Amino acid sequence: MMRPHLCIAAVLWAACLPAAEKYSGPRPAKSDIPFLLHADNLVETETVEAKEESRKDEITYVVAGAGSTARTPLAGPIFLFQSEKVTPEKLELYRLEVKNGRREITFSKKKKKNDPRPYRLDMAVLDEGLYRIEVYDSLEAGEYSLTPAGSNQVFCFQVY
Repeated sequence: MMRPHLCIAAVLWAACLPAAEKYSGPRPAKSDIPFLLHADNLVETETVEAKEESRKDEITYVVAGAGSTARTPLAGPIFLFQSEKVTPEKLELYRLEVKNGRREITFSKKKKKNDPRPYRLDMAVLDEGLYRIEVYDSLEAGEYSLTPAGSNQVFCFQVY
């Protein structure tokens, strides 16, 4: 049984905690699409369906065009994501190679050690269904894609 003076102390301590602040920053105009956060401005990532090309022991995912229309100068981009259907925890970030005027990434069908690995992401809940996604490591200049695991839907952007 809790002693009365401990109970009063716990109530006073809880009352002194600051109330959780409601998020008041910018919000994505569309749900289920990551938006690059640039100060108070949001830049919509390029949303496309990657085409799958199978070769004997490899699968290559291809996106048309040599560069994304969504660009950021930040080596540590931050995204805002309003989730309705896409689970933000399933998003993975990969670097794409530019070859023959298109962006692509190749995986082995046998899951080899040298297969591309996703970059680490940090995720924070800002409000109900609203997430802040940060890239854990610095990105070099190049083409990148966020994709829900197991999907050919990709959200492309360029770091310059």
